[in-house]
Amino acid sequence: MKLENFAFVRRFLLIAPLGAALGGCMTSSPIWEAHFGQAVRHSMQAQIIDPDAGMHGASQPGVDGKSAVSAMGLYDKSFQQPPVSSNPYTIGVSGGGGAQ
Repeated sequence: MKLENFAFVRRFLLIAPLGAALGGCMTSSPIWEAHFGQAVRHSMQAQIIDPDAGMHGASQPGVDGKSAVSAMGLYDKSFQQPPVSSNPYTIGVSGGGGAQ
């Protein structure tokens, strides 16, 4: 074995365990754990219109019962009797009145 190769192997054998030992001491887990659940909490807060809605009573915007029942009935009916397409290959293409 040449002297240069021996020096390289000796340096590697000294430095490799030192690097592995120091790598085991460093962790990023505390950084991740500090922000754990932050995105979920932010999304939940973004969905709240008024956190004190129960304190205001009936002054909140909404839909009256008759309109809500009618809207839900039409919504359910749209799934029970879907519109029939004459040609399944023309989904989203208008029938257009172009020259033939």
